[in-house]
Amino acid sequence: MTAGKSDSKDAGVREYNVGFDDDGIRLDRWFKRHLPDTSYTTVAMWARTGQLRVDGARATPGDRIAAGQMLRVPPPEADKAAADVDKPKRVRERVILSEEETEAAQAMVIHKDFQAFVLNKPPGLATQGGTKTTQHVDGLLDALQYDNEGRPKLVHRLDKDTSGALLVARTSRAAAFFAKAFSSRTARKVYWALVVDVPSIEDGMIELPIAKQPGTGGEKMHVDEAEGAPARTRYRVIERAGNRAAWVELQPFTGRTHQLRVHMAAIGHPIVGDGKYGGAAAFLTGGISRKMHLHARRIKVDHPDGGGIDVTAELPTHFAESLKQLGFDEKLGDALVLEEKTPMSKEQLKSRAKAHSKVMRKEHRGERRGRGAQDDKPRANARSGGAKAGKPGGVKPKGAPKR
Repeated sequence: MTAGKSDSKDAGVREYNVGFDDDGIRLDRWFKRHLPDTSYTTVAMWARTGQLRVDGARATPGDRIAAGQMLRVPPPEADKAAADVDKPKRVRERVILSEEETEAAQAMVIHKDFQAFVLNKPPGLATQGGTKTTQHVDGLLDALQYDNEGRPKLVHRLDKDTSGALLVARTSRAAAFFAKAFSSRTARKVYWALVVDVPSIEDGMIELPIAKQPGTGGEKMHVDEAEGAPARTRYRVIERAGNRAAWVELQPFTGRTHQLRVHMAAIGHPIVGDGKYGGAAAFLTGGISRKMHLHARRIKVDHPDGGGIDVTAELPTHFAESLKQLGFDEKLGDALVLEEKTPMSKEQLKSRAKAHSKVMRKEHRGERRGRGAQDDKPRANARSGGAKAGKPGGVKPKGAPKR
């Protein structure tokens, strides 16, 4: 954001050039970032009275702005004019981390470019803080700011006990771009898991709605056919250890809380180490670790500057040791091909079938009307002394006897 000079006839009017990092955001969001002391009510009032302009045109708080546009903002209230005109942008104070915290944060980085990081989050570290949670990825992001003006931003999250690839945006523009990729389901995530027993179907799609389980304070989810939000997970069996356990690839096509864990438990194959959803049955004997065996192996997403990000995260020690102990070859998991197109849901298939049926009915109606128009011609010939009509429409069925 850069400020411009006001014309003398509009003393106090402020002009700002929309910066690259603000490209595509809503106008009210721009005020929150750059003029945080200006309330939404004030912005809305300026819009109603025509005082708020974007490239000279009237604007509303919900309009999206683009880099390079010029914002014309009215002068602040008279009693705050002197204090507000030259008020600098409020900057978040950078957190000072210990040397150990800085090293831990930087050790997680497995991909780095001007717009994004990909981290390999270890199991046991929360993505964000909460009640009694002081150690988390979000709290370590100041160590990854380097010389950038803005602090890195989380784009999505992983459960505390889930390890693996975690995407972090380095700019506001990248954060908005990646958020759209996740909401539109163009970002692809591949997980590896060890599950109890072996699914009878080796390549399946789980479509079970998920909701918060009553009485758990929102800490636990469950399958709820009546009130749950739609949730879809594809699984593929990579290898099996007799009937004892299976190594599976999981691809979530929706982003519900604990989705993979709930879905695998719901079909009778809880993830190894997931006592929350699998109970005592989720643990294997024979020295297999009791930690969660769920790992975000790969993330693939378009890049804001073109091209794409496609990163693989190495397994945590306990997971890698369990694969070896069960006799699994890690290379087999990476050999599976990631399909580019997202499989359609049952609802999408039904909608597509309905649309196809509608088109076919229209075509059949057109054919019947066409036959009717042709059938009128023989009748006209018969009335005018031409050929006699046989069956309705004057057309004889094939093979009918001559009269």
